[in-house]
This record gives sequence, structure tokens and C-alpha cells, in this order.
Amino acid sequence: MKRPTLEDVAAVAGVSPKTVSNVLRGRPYAAKATQERVWAAAAAVGYRVNRAGRALAGGGSGRIAVVVPNLHQPYYAETAERLILALAAENLTSALRIAPDADAERDAALGSTTADADGVILCPRRLNAELLEGKVPDRPVVQFGGRPSGLLDTVVMGEFEGFNAVTRHLLDTGRRRLALVWHSTRSGRPEGARFEGFLAALDESGAAPDPSLMVAGSDWDRRASGYEAMVGLLASGAEFDAVMGVNDAVAVGALRALRARGVLVPDDVALTGFDDTDEAEFTVPPLTTVSPEHDAMVGAAVRMLIERLGGEIGAPRVHRTGAHLIPRASSGVPR
Repeated sequence: MKRPTLEDVAAVAGVSPKTVSNVLRGRPYAAKATQERVWAAAAAVGYRVNRAGRALAGGGSGRIAVVVPNLHQPYYAETAERLILALAAENLTSALRIAPDADAERDAALGSTTADADGVILCPRRLNAELLEGKVPDRPVVQFGGRPSGLLDTVVMGEFEGFNAVTRHLLDTGRRRLALVWHSTRSGRPEGARFEGFLAALDESGAAPDPSLMVAGSDWDRRASGYEAMVGLLASGAEFDAVMGVNDAVAVGALRALRARGVLVPDDVALTGFDDTDEAEFTVPPLTTVSPEHDAMVGAAVRMLIERLGGEIGAPRVHRTGAHLIPRASSGVPR
């Protein structure tokens, strides 16, 4: 089906395409009656204002909302900085927004809290198709990470590949009792692409997951969550020779709990994280982690946004990036 054009609106309204353009851009050149006629014609033919194109053509703000759940999690803070710098390189300014819960993520995507921006790059924790209620934003919105909703352009992190690689690394270095320090979920057990990568690596090796070694803290992205979950696992008396944090922040918290208990890393227990945050390189010992290939993710997100800003139409796209292991001292050496 052909997308309606300015010419279609002009024909219905009985004005020139230039007049339509001026009205839709909010320029005060036409009489009020003409403006009303243009907007009515636009609605009649189903024309949607391309706010993105206006930004690149000088008719918009040139501002992009960069939305993250929080800034206390190093991954989100570092991602926000990378996105802001990449957008600046394209002569686009940024407005950093915090969306701490599901409703805030929905509102940022659909525009009620980002009305001053020509586009949005959103790093979600909870956003999905159900939350969006099938609605498609009236501006370019790129989802940075998470599972695709089918409604937004999305950059998908290599979570499965990354967690699969770090699990195989631990198995290859002789670890057999792998504990997971995760976050609480509705199902009460780990879930998602990272967990699927973990299970696949165990299956490849002929090992089976042990539910007694799967613990969760109260939150996804606080060091304190890793600490409290690790304290609980240690108190249970369960035997394990490796601890896998769902991310670097959780792993750092687990490291503190292990040290407080006198457990040596990596001599007694190997420890790994995920996200390749700057902090991981400076723990003692340095933390083995997984790089989600930040530059590739940022580049893909900014490119897709700019393409939409330039008038790209079509179904929502999905760009998948890779991930690779960064082995450090916390996981030791082959036994």
C-alpha cells in the first residue's frame, strides 16, 4: 500500500504542497481556515507527519531523547554516554531521560514524556509489545537491547552467544558446579537469552543445571543484589566452584560477599560477569566478563535512527550484534 504524500494532502485540501509543508511544520504562514483544512485533509488520507525528516531538514528540534532505566548501573551510564557522543558526531543533541519502571518506558516510547524530541533511543528493562498495546510511535524510536516487540526498530545484544561463551569457558577450565546469581523473576527462576545460552552450553557438555545453585537478589542491576544473593547461597551450604553473575554489577556484589566469607577468587571459586563495564577491569582480581560489543550496538542504533529521521519507512527492523568473552584473573587458569 502506497504511503500518502504531501501531494495527496494538497489535492484534498485544495492548496499547494508547499502550503501543506508549511502548515504541518507549524510555520505561521497560512490562514487559520487553511490550516484547519490541511490538517483535516491529512487525517482523511492517513498522512502521518514525519517528525524525523523535519529534524534533519531543519524543521525539528534536532534533539534525541536517550532513555535509560537508571544511572547507578554502570552499564546504563556508560551506554548513555556512548550514545550521546555518537549522536553528537551526527550533529544531533541529546536529552537524557530516566525511565525507572514499565509505565515510564512506555510513555517514553510513545511520546508523552519525550514530546520535545524528534527521536528516541530507549534502553529498556521491561518494554514489550503488550506494554505498548500494539501502538506504533509517531516518531523514530530505536530499542537498544532486550527482546524485539515487533513495533520498534531494535538492536539485539548477543546475550545468548555471550553467556554461552562464558559458560563454556568455565567448563573448559575444569569448573563443574556452576552457580548463577540472577535477579528475581515472575517464574521464580532465571530466564531470558542469557539463561538460554547457559543451558545450551551445559547441554553441549553433557552437564545438567542444578536449581539449588540458582539464586536471585531483589534487583537486576545493583551490586547489593549480588551481595545479598551470594550471602544466601553461602549460608545454604551448597557446594560450587564457579559463580556467574547475570551482569558485572551483580558479580561485583557477589565478589564482596565471597571475600567477606574468606572464599578465594579464583582459587576456591571462579567468578564471571557480563557487560564489560569499566569497573570489571579494576576489581581485585579483575573480572572475567562478556563484551556485548558496545561500539557495534551504538553504531547500529544511531544508524537506524538517522535512517528513520531521513524518511526511511517500512516494517520495524532488527539488527543483531555479537558478543565475545573477555577472560581475566577472576576465572583463573585451566586446571
